[in-house]
Amino acid sequence: MSKIEKTDQEWQTILSPLAYKVTRKHGTERAFSHDDFPQQAGYFTCVCCGAHLFSQADKFDSGTGWPSFTKTAQGAKVGESEDKSWFSTRTEVHCQTCEAHLGHVFPDGPAPTGLRYCMNGVAMNFHPEQDN
Repeated sequence: MSKIEKTDQEWQTILSPLAYKVTRKHGTERAFSHDDFPQQAGYFTCVCCGAHLFSQADKFDSGTGWPSFTKTAQGAKVGESEDKSWFSTRTEVHCQTCEAHLGHVFPDGPAPTGLRYCMNGVAMNFHPEQDN
């Protein structure tokens, strides 16, 4: 998937106001405000561009109120950058295909990676695995 670029006006047209605020303006949805994703097998994509981000198999309940994952999906184009907002330094996670802000990654997750990808639910869409 090649890099996707749109104007702010184009993003506002295709995204909900909250999805626009989170993904394009580096906002954060309130904890426990997003419906929990289904527990069935599947995968998560970027709400802005459809890029594959995470697998349901790597999702866990971190108790934080945001969807959390131990790792990105194999081959996912997920990037990281330093975020010095909110009087601290964190590692921001973004979609490399469209530069959407997704959330942050922290070094306090479970084995085997020890990572907690703490994502904004509004920044992703869930796709159930198709039964064949």
